[in-house]
Amino acid sequence: MNEEHRFPCEQCGADYRYDPVKGELHCDHCGHIKPVEDAGPWGGAIREMDFKAAIANLLPLQEMEDLQVTQCPNCGAEVEFDADVHAAECPFCATPVVTGTGTHRQIKPRGLLPFALDETEARRAMTDWLGGLWFAPGGLQDYARKGRKMQGIYVPFWTFDAQTQTDYRGQRGTVYHETRQVMRDGKMQRVTVAKVRWRAASGRVSRFFDDVLVLASRSLPKKYTDALQPWDLTRMEPYRPEFLAGFRAEGYQVDLDEGFAEARGIMDRQIERDVKFDIGGDRQRIHALDTQVADVTFKHVLLPVWLAAYKYKGQTYRFVVNGTTGRVQGERPWSAWKIALAVIAGLIVAGVVGYVVAMNG
Repeated sequence: MNEEHRFPCEQCGADYRYDPVKGELHCDHCGHIKPVEDAGPWGGAIREMDFKAAIANLLPLQEMEDLQVTQCPNCGAEVEFDADVHAAECPFCATPVVTGTGTHRQIKPRGLLPFALDETEARRAMTDWLGGLWFAPGGLQDYARKGRKMQGIYVPFWTFDAQTQTDYRGQRGTVYHETRQVMRDGKMQRVTVAKVRWRAASGRVSRFFDDVLVLASRSLPKKYTDALQPWDLTRMEPYRPEFLAGFRAEGYQVDLDEGFAEARGIMDRQIERDVKFDIGGDRQRIHALDTQVADVTFKHVLLPVWLAAYKYKGQTYRFVVNGTTGRVQGERPWSAWKIALAVIAGLIVAGVVGYVVAMNG
């Protein structure tokens, strides 16, 4: 699902858009400004949701929503367009999409991180990034600078909280050194050899995990969205649709149980580091881990990404920009003629150096 939220201006009826720089709703038609409504009785708190209840389909109906969607045939993104739009481009990969109907039932978002960069700042960050790439096509940078409008999209994530307790068995290694006499080149020499003395170790470690972040979208390569981190989740706001005015919000494609399985992998890697620290010594071996996980809660949250998808000389290039920090990731474009020129220049330089060395010799 990729839904665009609209809010009519109180003065002229045109659409408001959320201004990331000023943090308010702005009407481009008449200039009217409206502040974003407060978070209501819950204030700035973002309530966690019970994981077990969600897995058992026991969440209250008011926590769920049904959306009409169209699936992109290329990247699989679930996109929602206005009722009067019958053909458009997928914002994730620039593939032509003919609108259709389908239903996506999902857990409502609980929180979001508002955009802090507007499109001008995001485009500048993207073109600067392209300009700093070696062997990138110069035409693509110009095309991106002057190209079609970038899409501001709130990308879905899961966050998980959990209390863990892990019993472990392993070994602690202490490095010591021995000096030996060895024969080398017909002579006896003294050498020092490092060895490890292992002793059994066992114990228990505990850790509370707060806001373990898992991408809930399949529309973009995970390596790019992961590379947009860090996200300052302390600036998270309770979900209010006004923040989405003029932007889109994608529905999640990674289900809650699948997201938690990935979160457990993140937790397990941290627990292993905790166990090794607890074992101590110079080296550590882990033989067995028994982790109990309790009090699991979660949130469906939205994080801001500026997205550009360009078709350039028959190829699609996608770039993503962190909507709060300006960090950029994307497909790495290559210019064949720039690479060829670099190879030729390198051969010329090598030939000149070889000639000079030969003449001096």
